[in-house]
Amino acid sequence: MADFPPLTHVALTVRDLSVSVPWYEALLGGEPALDEDTDPDFHHTVYLLGNTLLGLHQHAKPAPDERFSEFRVGLDHVAFGCADRAELERWAQRLDELGVEHSEIKDRAYGSGVSFRDPDGIALEFFAPPS
Repeated sequence: MADFPPLTHVALTVRDLSVSVPWYEALLGGEPALDEDTDPDFHHTVYLLGNTLLGLHQHAKPAPDERFSEFRVGLDHVAFGCADRAELERWAQRLDELGVEHSEIKDRAYGSGVSFRDPDGIALEFFAPPS
């Protein structure tokens, strides 16, 4: 059997693209690669991160009036890879510059991470392998 295929994209459903798009543009430091209606009931905005696409989806049907919770079955969090702890520290500083609340850097045997949330409360992380 062939090697398992790599992850190509992650799509996150957001409540309001007019809030989420500027937030992600500031975080990612770039504009979307794609921003379109795919049918009458769905819009997506997509960013290219290396070889992976990060999509923000908004559906015409309003989302339930609740915040994201990693304790529900489904997505727990999305982690963005850093080359090393020094790069992780730079991203934590960037979060400070953007006014994004985040955890302290947590060091574990398997790597180091800093956790934060997007405007809908979706759990995100910057993660670096162990030194």
